[in-house]
Amino acid sequence: MSAVPDGKKLVRSPSGLRMVPENGAFNSPFSLNEPQWVPDKECGRCMQCDTKFDFIRRKHHCRRCGRCFCDKCCSKKVALPRMCFVDPVRQCAECSLASQKEMEFYDKQLKVLLGGGTFVVTLGTSEKSETMTCRLSNNHRYLFLDGESHFEVELSRISSMQILTDGSSPGENDIHTYTSLLDTQYISEGGTSRASGMLLHYKPMGSQDAQQLRMEAADDKKASALWLAAMHKAAKLLYEARDQ
Repeated sequence: MSAVPDGKKLVRSPSGLRMVPENGAFNSPFSLNEPQWVPDKECGRCMQCDTKFDFIRRKHHCRRCGRCFCDKCCSKKVALPRMCFVDPVRQCAECSLASQKEMEFYDKQLKVLLGGGTFVVTLGTSEKSETMTCRLSNNHRYLFLDGESHFEVELSRISSMQILTDGSSPGENDIHTYTSLLDTQYISEGGTSRASGMLLHYKPMGSQDAQQLRMEAADDKKASALWLAAMHKAAKLLYEARDQ
């Protein structure tokens, strides 16, 4: 391995070159660990088409799931930023499709989150609100909220997220945990329901008591809705990473 700037290092694994944080504790919460490869001795046939391996038909491991396939079933090389690979890597059909879908988040929605949005923020049960800019930190680990005051929310300590749409109000039946977010499709950039706010429950550092944070779109409703839609997608990736 060799050191590179910005606290990252270049690591060579059996799957390819990866650019990872110097300290593993600072991995992006969206990242996935490299899978354990199915041992060659346990894989005599393609796990997709059941073709028997021999001297001509070689076996290949999918870099995302670690399963064993023939060349036909594992021929695509696709970018896999969630595992920090420098170059596109070999993936099976199912995994390559998932990785391609995730590229929209990395190419588009992640930039929206890093750029930030303006919201009216209410902390806890306080009646006092403050207009603040909310953005994702460069290491993807925190939400930074800046106005007259400043505070941070660590993404890994968020327990539930409620996305509010125009005309909706908070209620017990409206709260989306990470699990239900996986099945929620009504919020999108081009959808008929525009996201108008977000309600988070999280545990501040050093505390086991949940804190509530409410954010409502400020003047630029469209920009705020785009940021919230991107955050909605981010929550799905967070859940998948937690569930790994």
